[in-house]
Amino acid sequence: MSKFKIAVIQVDTQDNKKENLEKLGRFIDEAAGHGAKMVAMPENIHYIGTKEGTFASAETIPGPMSDFFCSKAKEHGIWLNCGSIGEVIPNEQKLFNTSLLINPAGKIAARYEKIHLYDVDIKNGPSTKESDTKKAGSNIVVCDTDFCKVGLSICYDMRFPELYRIMALNGAKVMFVPANYTLFTGKDHWEVILRTRAIENQCYVVAPAQIGKKPAFQSYGRSMIINPWGTVLTTAEDREGLIYAEIDPDYVDIIRAQLPSFPNRQPAAYKWN
Repeated sequence: MSKFKIAVIQVDTQDNKKENLEKLGRFIDEAAGHGAKMVAMPENIHYIGTKEGTFASAETIPGPMSDFFCSKAKEHGIWLNCGSIGEVIPNEQKLFNTSLLINPAGKIAARYEKIHLYDVDIKNGPSTKESDTKKAGSNIVVCDTDFCKVGLSICYDMRFPELYRIMALNGAKVMFVPANYTLFTGKDHWEVILRTRAIENQCYVVAPAQIGKKPAFQSYGRSMIINPWGTVLTTAEDREGLIYAEIDPDYVDIIRAQLPSFPNRQPAAYKWN
């Protein structure tokens, strides 16, 4: 398999949807101009603001927002992981938090609705209830690309290792973790968990993150790309911008051959009590 260059966008999404999308478009253009064949974005790329605005900014898929990203992918002939956007569900009072994977032809190749919703009340820390506005998804998603299979997840999912093991067993060599992670937990948990997911599944982890002050909390940022050995290849500075890394799908095979943890699994012993 061929190596390829991936770009990660770190942004400070606020409550102006038009400005947010225009900014993302400029970053996608810049990444493509630097030779990126795949570009990944954070969670909630289109809007972060009030509860009312969260619903008002959401769209059906396909819709104008997904069409915008499809046109960008086609314009540059690249793969886009669109972090996540609020998706209107017909006849429902809640939204999906949906991640899209768009191919170079400008078509939606895969979609994933966030399974694990962030309902957390931390003493002396942030308190939020994602389930107030979102409905949980139920499908684990792995998708073929021109380079290798990739797995889709969103933010809080990273704390549930079963999801990533299933993606790895289904052939994923790159796992996306777009996020809007809190500073409170991020300073101690963000890198540790992401590196663990990479090491235990012997895969690349691509984690684009929000930066900046949001209504509910300060976002941690520190977007990063991690290789199958658990080495952090690159980390974003504490500002908006792009980071890049080379992804080598064959390196995943090398690591998995050197440390054969997958063949050494004992599924018959893994019983739920």
